[in-house]
Amino acid sequence: MNNSKNPSSLRSKKEFTDALLRLMQDHPYSEISVKQIVMETSLVRKTFYLNFNSKDDVLNSVINRIILEYTQALSTACEGPFTVIFDFCEKNKELLQLLHKNNMLHLLLLKLNEVIPECNRTMDMSNNPFAKTIGNLEPDYIIAYNIGAVWNVIFKWVDRGMIDSLDEIKNTIEQYLSQY
Repeated sequence: MNNSKNPSSLRSKKEFTDALLRLMQDHPYSEISVKQIVMETSLVRKTFYLNFNSKDDVLNSVINRIILEYTQALSTACEGPFTVIFDFCEKNKELLQLLHKNNMLHLLLLKLNEVIPECNRTMDMSNNPFAKTIGNLEPDYIIAYNIGAVWNVIFKWVDRGMIDSLDEIKNTIEQYLSQY
């Protein structure tokens, strides 16, 4: 993927990513082609390949963008991590549904497992609500536990149609953790 910050390039990338997400609403991801993505835009194929290598590259750019927003919110939040996590889910509900529909939610988990350990190097783990349940394990284990536990709960919420209240889920998890 081209990482240019040129305004024209950024507009083109947004148009292609929006087109892919629109197509994913009506078509399985596996059946979407670069040609279809281009046809959904006012751009040409050459512009696509100036910005992306493949449709996977487009989807990865979407995931990278939202994970960056998520990690920035985590690192600057005054409220607890659960508030940030569930606000993130509420904000990205449509994308979570599209990824679930295409059996691709695991891509978020893979990206989180890659990015969160890097963020940990700059974050204060003393406020981490999971730390007391893990004890004296190395931070990498705490991070893996956090990501696996919380995001599996979120995946279950998505799998159940997002009908349960995120506040109730958050409160249940916090009550559970307060027992330790």
